[in-house]
Amino acid sequence: MTTVTVRRAVHEIMAFHGMTTIFGNPGSNELPFLKDLPARYILGLHEAAVVAMADGHSMITNRPTLVSLHAASGTGNGLGALTNSAISKSKLVITAGQQVRDMIGPEVMLANVEAPKLAEPLVHQSLEPLSAHDVPRAFSQSVFASEHGPVYLSVPYDDWDAEVPADRIDQLSRHVTSARTVDPTVVAELAQKLRAATSPVLVLGPEADDERVWDTTIALSEAFDLPVWAAPSLSRLPFPNQHPNFRGVLPAGIAPIGQILGSHDLALVIGAPVFRYHQWQPGQYLPETTELIQIGEDTAAAARAPFGDALIADPVQTLLALAKTLDVADPAAEPGPARAIAAAATSATDGVLHPEEVFAGLRETMPAETRYVVESTSTNAAFWAQMDLELPGSYFFPASGGLGWGLPASMGVALADPIRPVVAIIGDGSAHYSISALRTAVEENIGVIIVLLRNGTYGALDWFADMLDVDKAPGLDLGEVDFVSIAAGYGMHAEHAGSADGFDRALSEAIDRAGQGRASLIEVNTEKTRPEKE
Repeated sequence: MTTVTVRRAVHEIMAFHGMTTIFGNPGSNELPFLKDLPARYILGLHEAAVVAMADGHSMITNRPTLVSLHAASGTGNGLGALTNSAISKSKLVITAGQQVRDMIGPEVMLANVEAPKLAEPLVHQSLEPLSAHDVPRAFSQSVFASEHGPVYLSVPYDDWDAEVPADRIDQLSRHVTSARTVDPTVVAELAQKLRAATSPVLVLGPEADDERVWDTTIALSEAFDLPVWAAPSLSRLPFPNQHPNFRGVLPAGIAPIGQILGSHDLALVIGAPVFRYHQWQPGQYLPETTELIQIGEDTAAAARAPFGDALIADPVQTLLALAKTLDVADPAAEPGPARAIAAAATSATDGVLHPEEVFAGLRETMPAETRYVVESTSTNAAFWAQMDLELPGSYFFPASGGLGWGLPASMGVALADPIRPVVAIIGDGSAHYSISALRTAVEENIGVIIVLLRNGTYGALDWFADMLDVDKAPGLDLGEVDFVSIAAGYGMHAEHAGSADGFDRALSEAIDRAGQGRASLIEVNTEKTRPEKE
């Protein structure tokens, strides 16, 4: 019987599934897997950055993305970023190096006695094969299971050199396809409810940010004059934010959401849970006069919702079927008149810009197809006031709010699609968590543009401190850190912009460098602002 190593079998399965890029930070337990690796290895200098890069990559490709982490310590380092991946259900296959099997029981160095339990709360499945011969099958299982969220696979490093039958490669080179269809009867009932409603409203979540349905959703909102809200804690934008029907992002509190949706008799929530609240603002979830229907594939989200009915279905296919049933066509090729954007607020302090000035500069200078990876929570209101996002896949935000995700995630986004420009908008508080990701951008020639907003504080926490009546909370001041010098130390072009004109010039030059595969960092001192409008 012809045999191959477990390593060879898994490498072949990787190739079958088109897993040609792997994100990792190597440890001694991982080296046997990396031998003769038939894939591009993207090095991150910290495991949290590695997970975030893979997360961004998977969001663009919508395919399983391979991550390689070290055992307990390395996996632990990556768990913070994994909180975002778990909420966004990113298709990650996370392999972790384990000690040799004979050394796990004695708990020697770099052994993780109960490895699957470490990541279990944050992943869809967590595995460690009971034998070396089962590793290829377990890897195949992990690829398919990642369609529903991150999967963790711990592999003892002596398994990679074990021999398995060569025909196992062909046996495991298989496809798993979902053939679920949208029930036309259910869609007809939805259509009838929408026709009968006197004041319907549409709430869209990240699962509705899909180029297959973007124009259809616009047409549906226009045909029924539907006000459109984005779900709270938005990780992706499912609707053009300057469209006349767009009302903004729902606040993440019980009372304010209840008040907003309570003015409507029908609320269709598509592609989002009901709801991902944040700040504690108790009140009525929803008045009896409002019927709410949640549509999505997440059965757990449907089960835990505190109110409303739920339809377990593909949100994209449901939207397409609903529009067809209602005889709603896609909008005309010529767009209607754009909503006027108010002039940007300005700063009265020399050398300091209001965040709106920065975002106005981005809107006016960057191409319309630019993707924005945002991790500057305190400037949310300014961002939505000034940006004009007209295309699907234009906005990304950490799904669980875990800091340190944005900077490396922007690099994964850019690696997955080098055609559309990528801008990372990062607050100084966030930048400290994953600053080493700058080195990956330089080494891998990733033409990302990093706009670093420096206000010397955890701005969102300032806002929360006011809301919670916490006076003079410690640990909120960051001081003035020279990020230009840090970026230069990693070999990246970096400069400080002290005026709106200076920012526009720096941005234009950064666009030219990005076209050559060279990253840039632009540091801007900004006024302290609040994450939500007063």
